[in-house]
Amino acid sequence: MRFQTPLIPATLLRRYKRFLADARLADGREITAHVANPGSMLGLKDPGLKIWLEPNDDPKRKLKYAWRLVEHDTGAFTGVDTGVPNRMLRSALEAGAVPGLEGYDSLRPEVKYGEKSRIDFLLSGEGRPDAYVEVKSVTLSRQPGLAEFPDSVTARGAKHLAELSAMVRAGHRAVMLYLVQRTDCSEVTLAADLDPAYARAFAAAMDAGVEVLAFGCAISPEGVTLGGALPFRAP
Repeated sequence: MRFQTPLIPATLLRRYKRFLADARLADGREITAHVANPGSMLGLKDPGLKIWLEPNDDPKRKLKYAWRLVEHDTGAFTGVDTGVPNRMLRSALEAGAVPGLEGYDSLRPEVKYGEKSRIDFLLSGEGRPDAYVEVKSVTLSRQPGLAEFPDSVTARGAKHLAELSAMVRAGHRAVMLYLVQRTDCSEVTLAADLDPAYARAFAAAMDAGVEVLAFGCAISPEGVTLGGALPFRAP
C-alpha cells in the first residue's frame, strides 16, 4: 500500500485530544495534524520524535496533514495509522497472499456479527467453514525485538475475543490477526500487565479454538506492505 501523497518529515511537539498532534515542519512552521489512532500510543508520542506526515489539499478536510509514521533513532519505523492494516490486508487477502488465509472465494469487510460488532473480514469458500478474521494493529514495544498488544486497556478488544469464541462454537473458523506496524520487532506477545482482562479473554479464546496469526510489515515513507509471519509468544 503506497501513501497517496509523498510524506514529509517533521518534529513532534505534542499529541492531545486523542486525534490531534502539533508538529514543526522542516521550514519552522508549526502545524496541527490528524492522528488516526485512538490508542494510548505508549512510547510513540514523546515530544521531539521525528515523524512523517501526509499532506493533503482536500477542501473538505479541516486539517491539511495526517500523521502516518514515527522514525526512531535506530532508523526503524512504526506506523501509527490504525486504518492502514485493514486497507493493506484487504488487498493481500484478495490476492491470496496471506499465509493461512488463502483459498477463499469471497471476502466481505465490516460484516455485522455478535453484539453490535463488525468483523474486519469475513471469508467464505465452498465446502469450508466461514472464517471470521479480526485484525489488531500492534505498535507497542518495551523490549528490543518484542511487540506487545494492547498498549492500554481495551474492553472492546476483550469483547471481540469473546465474540470470536462464539463463532467457533457455532461451527465457524475464527482468527485473531495481529499486524505489527514496526520494523524493529521479530515476535509478538500480550502486554498482560497493561490489561489483565484482555489477557484472560485471550486465554479463554484460545481454549475455545480461536486461531492466532501474526505478521510484520515493511514500512517506509513510500508505503506499507505486508511482511512475513512472526512467532506469537504466549504471556
